[in-house]
Amino acid sequence: MADEFLLLPNPKDARLVERVRGVDQNGTAIETSVVVERPLTLFLNSREIVTMMTIGDYPEYLAVGYLLNQNMIGEGERIIGVDFDTELSVVVVRTDRTTNFEDKLRKKTLTSGCAQGTAFGDLMEKFDKVALDRAARLRTSWLYRLLHKINTAPSLYLEAGAIHGCVLCQADRPLVYMEDVGRHNAVDKIAGYMYRHGLSASDKIFYTTGRLTSEMVIKTVQMGIPILVSRSGFTAWGVDLARKAGLTLIGRAKGARFIVLAGEDRIDFDADARAVADEDRRTRRKSGDDAQ
Repeated sequence: MADEFLLLPNPKDARLVERVRGVDQNGTAIETSVVVERPLTLFLNSREIVTMMTIGDYPEYLAVGYLLNQNMIGEGERIIGVDFDTELSVVVVRTDRTTNFEDKLRKKTLTSGCAQGTAFGDLMEKFDKVALDRAARLRTSWLYRLLHKINTAPSLYLEAGAIHGCVLCQADRPLVYMEDVGRHNAVDKIAGYMYRHGLSASDKIFYTTGRLTSEMVIKTVQMGIPILVSRSGFTAWGVDLARKAGLTLIGRAKGARFIVLAGEDRIDFDADARAVADEDRRTRRKSGDDAQ
């Protein structure tokens, strides 16, 4: 199944996880995996932009995606180089001409993102201009297969928890799976991957483990992806923005259940939810029997 992915988390990467000793609820000595977080400083040309806390994988994708999603690289500006210094934990993104990021920094406001999530005062300018593909479709049979594949794929979440995941999908195939301590970092890594590899967005589905907040909706729309799915819940502003942008917004997607609060016209209900629920129960029972 892992062969379906273009990119997967590597929970065995020694840089990303540490083994730590402790005790459990009974006072018994245990050893468990914990996620490592480290600072990464981002420069745009010769100017320092931000220091982010991240697990440290794919810094180039994170840097490019951050700048794109914060609208710090606009139309007519082209990335000509991305350099990462491992020892200094610094990544430098170079463009072909000077950007106007100073004005954007003056308009910075905090969002509800974990850790260092930010948005800028003119973030909605690009949001309002995006036209999502109305012809994009999501079959519920695809959705159920995607949820199964994502939930059973190797991940830092299964290894250590305390992390968010985002997955770029097409039809019933998960393509790019990114994780990080902040959900906005995971989103930005995928945005950076799409930009660097020239992936189109109009036929893609975006899955996240995080809440469907205004920030998550804005970033998905800016990336041009028409369908957003989460196993978590919604915020009212997130729903309002999704409806305004014509984004299909699906939350609380677990097992055979999900809720659609925007863009339900893109969904083909071609799977029997009761049959999916029965199969899910059989699988859990079999797993329990095998464990015994």
